[in-house]
Amino acid sequence: MRKLTEKKLLVATHNAGKLEEIRAMMAPFGIEVTSAGEMGLAEPDETETTFIGNARIKARAAMEATGLVVLADDSGITIDGLDGAPGVYTADWAETPNGRDFDMAMARAWNELEAANVPEPRTAQFRATLILMWPDGHEEIFEGIAPGRLVWPTRGPHGHGYDPMFVPDGQEGGQSLTFAEMDPAEKNRISHRADAFRKLEAAFA
Repeated sequence: MRKLTEKKLLVATHNAGKLEEIRAMMAPFGIEVTSAGEMGLAEPDETETTFIGNARIKARAAMEATGLVVLADDSGITIDGLDGAPGVYTADWAETPNGRDFDMAMARAWNELEAANVPEPRTAQFRATLILMWPDGHEEIFEGIAPGRLVWPTRGPHGHGYDPMFVPDGQEGGQSLTFAEMDPAEKNRISHRADAFRKLEAAFA
């Protein structure tokens, strides 16, 4: 595995919540993080049908535009009772003419589960794929997963995306908090992105 020796990293995202999570995870390693959004880079079209494929598109676009080492993340939720949907279309389910509406997306997911009479527990997984790409095109791939189940109505003020309807497995004391009810630091400890990031840490010199 190639080691990351640079102390500046470009994260290929325009999502402020995702950037905040990644920046917090990077802080202990003394790595300065900036984002494609902060640098005013255009968002490339994500035309692949896998998380790895879309992460690679974002990484390559940002790397070619800046010449920096880039970390790209593609993530989403796969719902077992919906045959893995929305998957790579997780954000697309929230798209409206006025921006993303994740309340609408979560309602769609639950309504489709109801329509299909999917029994409880309605299991799902948050998945994250990280790609670290260097200017010479070399890449390292790290994948993470957070298994859990979906609940309704949604609960909690924190997090973003589908967090208010997702209860992760393995909580201490048998708790059943959603990601959005958790302290952000606790969520960051057990999230799909944290799982992928623990694997990414092996690339830090």
